[in-house]
Amino acid sequence: MRDHPREPRHTGADSHSAVWIGRATNHTQWVLAVAGAACLALGIQLAVSSTWTSGIAPLLMSVIGCMAAGLLMLFGTLAFVNVAVRVDGDALEVRCGHIGLPRRRILLTHVVGAEFAPRVTPRQWGGWGYRWRPEQGTAVVVRRGEGLVLRLGDGRTFTVTVDDAEAGVRFIRDRLHLPATGAPAGA
Repeated sequence: MRDHPREPRHTGADSHSAVWIGRATNHTQWVLAVAGAACLALGIQLAVSSTWTSGIAPLLMSVIGCMAAGLLMLFGTLAFVNVAVRVDGDALEVRCGHIGLPRRRILLTHVVGAEFAPRVTPRQWGGWGYRWRPEQGTAVVVRRGEGLVLRLGDGRTFTVTVDDAEAGVRFIRDRLHLPATGAPAGA
C-alpha cells in the first residue's frame, strides 16, 4: 500500500511473521555504573584493610553503607543503560538492561493508537528508568530523544524511548489494521 524507506526486519517468508526491533542506549549511565563500582570497591577496601581501631559499629556502618550504595547504583544504572523493543504480529515487548529485566509485554489487541514523540526527556518523567506518573501513564526512559507512545484500550499510555521510533509507530499502525488484530487504531 504505502512505500516505507525503512522496512521492518522479517523473520519468515510471509508478511504475518514480520518483526520490528528497536533499541536505545544511554552511554552516560555508564559513568553512574562506574561510580557504583567505586563505592562497592571502597566498601570492600574498608572491610579488608581497616585496622578496626575506631570500633566495630562505625566500621560496619561504613562498609555496609558503601556496599549498599554501590550495589544500588551499579545495578540500578545497568538495568536501564539500554532498552530493546520487539514488535511482532501479537505484541510489543520491552526488555531493559543486559539481562532483560524489567520486562513488559503489551498485546496489540490492547492498543488503540500509536504515536511518534519527537522529544522525550527524563525530566518529563522524573528521571531515567521505568517510570509511572498518574497524569501521563507509564514509560521506559533510557535516554533523551525520540520515542513511541502507545494509547491503550483502558485509557492509559505507555511510552518508550527508542531509536527510529517513527518506523516502529508505522509498523504498529500497520499491524493494528490487520484483520487478525481486531479493531483498527485511531491514527
